Amino acid sequence: MTTTEAPLDGRRQRRDRNRDAVVEALLDLYRAGNLAPRTEEIAERAGISARSLFRYFDDVDALVREAIDRQQKLLAPLFALTVRPEQPLPGRVDRFVAERSELLDAMGPVGELARSLSPKQPRVASELGRIRAVLRGQLAEVFGPELRQLPAAERGDVLAGLDVACSWEARYLLRKDQRMSSAAARRVTTRLIMGLLDRPA
Repeated sequence: MTTTEAPLDGRRQRRDRNRDAVVEALLDLYRAGNLAPRTEEIAERAGISARSLFRYFDDVDALVREAIDRQQKLLAPLFALTVRPEQPLPGRVDRFVAERSELLDAMGPVGELARSLSPKQPRVASELGRIRAVLRGQLAEVFGPELRQLPAAERGDVLAGLDVACSWEARYLLRKDQRMSSAAARRVTTRLIMGLLDRPA
């Protein structure tokens, strides 16, 4: 490596570190419940000057998109399910609700922010659409045996109902608006699933 390459690599590494620090600072503020932090707050938490923050991002929207993308990567392991459709229904529902609730709770304030931004940021809207399709597909797989027992005309309605009952929005309503504990919200979700599948809870 030449002497001119070494300083360039050092500057690049410093830039990458600062960029990562800004993204993590923004995510930390979101997780603390601050969904509209000021530039000065982000910069202070990242350990840089407010003036230099936008050396690393073109604008606020670019920074927010990067933060949401980073959050999705962090959540990726929680999307995997251990529950299988061949397992007995009561235990299957309990396990599914536990795993889905863990994922939805981990989305937290960043999930709230993404939904507020989606009408005006097509990239965020597209990512939310992808996630919703994945989560709906999991429901179709896990509860496939029960869905296939229903008349064909009813399957779409029941799957749609399951999708709503197990959604981030439903979890948010139970936990935030109705101030339920995590365990109580899980009980409600379990009852909704069993009711939609026409099984006693």
